[in-house]
Amino acid sequence: MGHKAGEIRVLVLGLIKEGDRTFLTQGFDSVTGETFYRAMGGGVEFGETSRAALEREFLEEINAAITNIKYLGCLESIFVHQGKKGQEIIQLYECDFVDRKFYETEQINFNEGKRAKTALWVNIQDCKERKIRVVPEEYVKYL
Repeated sequence: MGHKAGEIRVLVLGLIKEGDRTFLTQGFDSVTGETFYRAMGGGVEFGETSRAALEREFLEEINAAITNIKYLGCLESIFVHQGKKGQEIIQLYECDFVDRKFYETEQINFNEGKRAKTALWVNIQDCKERKIRVVPEEYVKYL
């Protein structure tokens, strides 16, 4: 996702959980060598609501329809990724997959632009105990 330095991005993320697990996408910082996880979602485009953007992102990325969409709140994140400072305003929603097959799939490989990405189910307790790094950190309290 191309964005200019010094720009604040508006993102939308979808929190999906089932039992003791939650659905996240895997990211990698080649500068720090660190793997991290984030809820699925993406940038809100001009003229679109964050809720519409959430539905569009799930369809674009993994061809999944979502339902039971409920607004949770707004997160602000200032961070460094790939050695560059970034800032995001995140609209966070809770939602569910329409199709049961997504709950039965351990992981899904998909493409985001030119990048190959992985989405997978992870244990919520591992997130809370920081065994895996979830960004932004504030997100964990919603799990």
